[in-house]
Amino acid sequence: MRERPIGAVPLPLIWTLAAAFCAQLAFKGMEIQPVARAADLPPAPSTVTLRLLALGEPIGTAQLLSLYLQAFDTQPGISIPFKDLDYSRVEDWLDRVLELDPQGQYPLLMASQVYSQVPDTVRQRMILEWSFRRFLDDPGRRWRWAAHAAIMAKHKLNDLPRALRYAQELSRHATDPSVPAWARQMHIFLLEDMGEVETAKILLGGLLASGSIKDEHEARFLTERFNALEKTAEKSSKTSESQLR
Repeated sequence: MRERPIGAVPLPLIWTLAAAFCAQLAFKGMEIQPVARAADLPPAPSTVTLRLLALGEPIGTAQLLSLYLQAFDTQPGISIPFKDLDYSRVEDWLDRVLELDPQGQYPLLMASQVYSQVPDTVRQRMILEWSFRRFLDDPGRRWRWAAHAAIMAKHKLNDLPRALRYAQELSRHATDPSVPAWARQMHIFLLEDMGEVETAKILLGGLLASGSIKDEHEARFLTERFNALEKTAEKSSKTSESQLR
């Protein structure tokens, strides 16, 4: 079948088609585009509800909850900054996971490596306090999260009193032999950082005198630190005496 040339089409029809095409483009441009909106993190289900739903598989359910919480920041068409999440609800979800699987470490890992990294000091303090409270529930296995909280408080928040509190409680409660000595000794060096040289020297001297340090290299290192503290204390004492004269 032969195609008719464009010139054979009546001019009014061409103008009508052109107008319809332009109208379609205009209406398309005026069309309201769907906007992705972030949904709020819902309240965590109760422990009783979760245990009923678990059907005898609490660890598997805990893993599913962890995946749900971890993926919540990515919703269809939008990514939610962690700093915009309701951290009270985040803590509730993490609590539920630990209640279902008390031996699991993943919720504490999420708190320490994900939720504590937000550029928001209020939320950082909240999640560090949560990690510290959960450490107290099982110090022998969760000591590393208290140590991490102390390090974060010192270096991220510049909050030495908070860091010292975490480190002192770590030393007091994490008495299992499997807990490394550096973690149990953090509070001594934080005292030094805070200018409490004499207190740090007394604690370190008592630690060395107790005979609990068995590793030769560690004992040598701590002895060197003790000698350095003594020199610092002597220098400070001489400075104070000269100022009094």
